[in-house]
Formats: sequence, structure tokens, C-alpha cells
Amino acid sequence: MALKPLHFIGQEIRVNFDHEPALEKKPSVPDRFDWEGVTYQVESLLSAWQDFQRRGRMAHNMRPHNAAKARRRGSWGVGRFYFRVLTEGGRIFDLYYDRAPKNAGDRKGSWFLDREMGITDQERG
Repeated sequence: MALKPLHFIGQEIRVNFDHEPALEKKPSVPDRFDWEGVTYQVESLLSAWQDFQRRGRMAHNMRPHNAAKARRRGSWGVGRFYFRVLTEGGRIFDLYYDRAPKNAGDRKGSWFLDREMGITDQERG
């Protein structure tokens, strides 16, 4: 199934798990998420991937050898875990968990709804 982005959302969301992940900073796909007052039940996980790329000032604060290792394994507070999900009702969304802490008092990461995906015109054919 070929997909294309329908629109960018880029909003922080709240997620819920039936069983909390064993590692908070390395979560599994959530069972549901809330966006704009609507709860979306995740029917299935279509794909998952990780991105441990350092961004902004953090991209230049490591020696090249250590930065290469961090891109493969991740490092504290750096990285995103992406999930492409199919929700009840047939909508497809990309969401991610960003491991970056908000501030010194809130060291947990945040969940974001990245975009909604749709089937390309060729697939509808």
C-alpha cells in the first residue's frame, strides 16, 4: 500500500497504554491517543522506526566517533520513536515519542501527532 502525507499536524498529544511500557524512554506503540478532544483507538501498528539524530546545538557537542555511536544507539534525551498506526475508522497517522526533556523539572519526553497519511491516487485506481 503506497501512502502519501495528507497534512502535517505537529501537535503534542496525550497517549494511553493498556499496559505501561517497561522502559519509559523506549516506549511501544500506544493503544489510543487524544487529539483535539477525540480519542483515537489504535487498531494496528503498520510500521515503526527510530531516529537518534542530534539536532541544533546538540549536533555539534560530541566527538565524531561518539556521535556516530549515538546515532546508532541513542543517548540520553536524544531521539524519537515513530509509529505509523491504523485507527478504528480507517485513518492512518504517524505519531512519535520525543525523548527530549521539556525542562529540568520535567525530564520526561513528549508525544506528538506528526501527520495524517492517505492512500495515493495510483492505489485507488
